[in-house]
Amino acid sequence: MDSSRISLRPFKLTDVDDMMLWAGDDRVTQTIRWNTLTSKEEALTFIKDVCIPHPWRRSICIDDRSIGFVSVFPGSGDDRSRSDVGYAVAFEYWGQGIGTEVLKMTIPQVYSEFPEVIRLQALVDVENKASQRVLEKVGFIKEGKLRKYGYHKGKLVDLFMYSLLSTESIY
Repeated sequence: MDSSRISLRPFKLTDVDDMMLWAGDDRVTQTIRWNTLTSKEEALTFIKDVCIPHPWRRSICIDDRSIGFVSVFPGSGDDRSRSDVGYAVAFEYWGQGIGTEVLKMTIPQVYSEFPEVIRLQALVDVENKASQRVLEKVGFIKEGKLRKYGYHKGKLVDLFMYSLLSTESIY
């Protein structure tokens, strides 16, 4: 994939049809917290009520068409030094290096927009090898396994914790 075709931008209501293609796909949503979207109306409400007001959620676009998302959840108060990052890409784009490129684009923006953030972290299901590889290719360090850490869609799961500090290089 030519990385010049990839961009990040805030979600727009007009993304609804494109969003349904990936957020309506169980293969994509199986590893994220969202449930699979089942209707255009549900997707429109989600964009309007969740994506647009989010502190830092961007649509991953190829030629300005939404093919996924990347979100950063900045901490506050005593947790203001860290942010959680999550992402997903449409199934048809898996294995093309888009997740890696998106994180390389996201990281400097986050550190610039949230100067108190020193640590980006990601929780990844131990079964999600592809996402683990994306994080490692960018430079995130696997810190450890969090056993039975939480429920994901009704199932108690083990997660790996990954992190990248602002003082560390991205690859």
